[in-house]
Amino acid sequence: MKKVVQLRPSRSGEASSPDADSRRVVLLGATGSIGRSTVEIINGANGAFSVAAVAGGSDAKALAAVAIELGAEFAALADPSGYADLKAALSGTAIEAAAGPEAVIEAALRPADIVVGAIAGAAGVAPTFAALAAGRIIALANKECLVCAGPAFMRQAAASGTRLLPVDSEHNAIFQAMGDAELSSVEMITLTASGGPFRTWSVEAIAAATPEQALAHPNWSMGPKVTIDSAGLMNKGLEVIEAHYLFGIETARLDVLVHAQSVVHGLVAFSDGSVSAGLAAPDMKVPIAHCLSHPRRLVTKARRLDLAAIGQLTFERPDFNRFPALRVALDALRAGRGLPTVLNAANEIAVEAFLKRRISFHEIAKIVEQACEAALSDGVAREPETIDEALAIDFAVRERTRARLPGTAAAS
Repeated sequence: MKKVVQLRPSRSGEASSPDADSRRVVLLGATGSIGRSTVEIINGANGAFSVAAVAGGSDAKALAAVAIELGAEFAALADPSGYADLKAALSGTAIEAAAGPEAVIEAALRPADIVVGAIAGAAGVAPTFAALAAGRIIALANKECLVCAGPAFMRQAAASGTRLLPVDSEHNAIFQAMGDAELSSVEMITLTASGGPFRTWSVEAIAAATPEQALAHPNWSMGPKVTIDSAGLMNKGLEVIEAHYLFGIETARLDVLVHAQSVVHGLVAFSDGSVSAGLAAPDMKVPIAHCLSHPRRLVTKARRLDLAAIGQLTFERPDFNRFPALRVALDALRAGRGLPTVLNAANEIAVEAFLKRRISFHEIAKIVEQACEAALSDGVAREPETIDEALAIDFAVRERTRARLPGTAAAS
């Protein structure tokens, strides 16, 4: 690892980079859907940002293209086998190249004002935590960080004197709707769910759904894992867990409503009877821009909301019978004892198996629930005190869930 000069996090819009007119950004997960939207925001911000580093997974050519487009100083690929391709693609530029998990950590620790944590899945936990521990402000788009290791992340944020800014549209809407209100004045926080492609489907039809059908989200363009989670409402369960840690609010004051139009992203009900809501067109560039420039506002080309054209907004209660994954996630949060960590790990394996057509759609929730029950019975479930403990539980649950998938030797 190279020596890294740590800069203090910015306060109230003050930039800690050498150029006071621009905010230095590290973009983790630069080639994913959130990363691409972030690139659009940065490119359209008229020099408001400079890019210290970008990191990606295994697509060397795509990462190099992003690094060149943004004028990044450093590019890191998680897959070490892609180093030669990354180096070749960056040939003739002044951009440094590196590969491997340690390189992604180095990217996360580059001097910056804000780090966008958009690496999908548990792979994003370690580099995002490293940036947080170094005092960086985190624009958090990886919900697994809090689902897998929420207590450790929130303790570290407090110890580092910095904060997590939520990029998820629901949490960002709640963050804005709460404003400076005291948590004690909040009666209920409600996250909305679009209902995905199966909102009106029967139990039998959902059980027989194909990956192609599950990936056909009506409102959002997201990566495959998040899209599958959304189709079964597991994504909303993960977001409730995330909100529990992010806002420090107990489960009894967290609710979910299905809202097909994806216009109202979150609501906050206060003790005086008033309700504040965060509304925007379903476009991830809106919360990304809010986090990147917070507390100031950017001028963006994000889609504008036209309520007259929409005509009406509808809300309904989620159906746990048709969408059991949401119930499984809420049960895990209520049970505690590290079950959110178990839930997240088992879900990633189950979703992967569904996308590979090894299991049916309805088996995702079943496999996750069985993993939680097994973890409770054999002592694997425990509240992780550190990132290492959380990742150790994550690894153990993944291995066991893979072994128990239908068609494996251990499951037969």
